[in-house]
Amino acid sequence: MTQVLHWRKSTYSSGGDGDTCVEVAPLPTRIALRDSKNPCGGTLSLPTGSFITFIEALKAQHPWSEPGPTR
Repeated sequence: MTQVLHWRKSTYSSGGDGDTCVEVAPLPTRIALRDSKNPCGGTLSLPTGSFITFIEALKAQHPWSEPGPTR
């Protein structure tokens, strides 16, 4: 049985059109990631704890601006 993933883009997508972004989808114990420009390409999945650590490290290194409009 194939699991249907519910992908979402960040409101922090770069560029005015929001096409340069990573999309994420929750799994029971992991987070799946893919390139929004190539949704049929490969995906990467990380354990949820590793994904959280990754995002926290990004936030510490790169201060965020205000989010863009929600699509």
